[in-house]
Amino acid sequence: MKRPGRILKVALASVGKKPATIKYPAEKIDLPEKFRGQIKFDAGLCIGCKACMRDCPSDAIVINKIAAGVFEAVFELDRCLYCAQCVDSCPKDALIISPEFELAQLDRKKLKVTFHASEEVIAKAAAAAAAKAEKAAAKVKSEESPQ
Repeated sequence: MKRPGRILKVALASVGKKPATIKYPAEKIDLPEKFRGQIKFDAGLCIGCKACMRDCPSDAIVINKIAAGVFEAVFELDRCLYCAQCVDSCPKDALIISPEFELAQLDRKKLKVTFHASEEVIAKAAAAAAAKAEKAAAKVKSEESPQ
């Protein structure tokens, strides 16, 4: 140490100034408008094209078919880069970016998140499939009947 008193000058100069940091987590921070946090999935909008799976650079997303027109998403948050490429590639906006970023876990299994389709989405898809089958049956019946 050539000049030990030099640091004292800097320390005394900063005594009266406002701190550059905040008291996180006691004080929450204001996130930027386009902050990329955890990805959320809306099963009601998903069409099962799997564009998000193909575009994910870390293979963190798996889309599973539950029923006709009903899909669930499995996210491996320990693999996700939070780049939002999947959100950009979804043609139906079934994926959104949430401001949630406090995702640390001690158990790695908790970082595998499954977004299940709601009962409402499953019922809606079942009704649509039934209507489609009824329409197809009516079409076949009309083609069989003589005119």
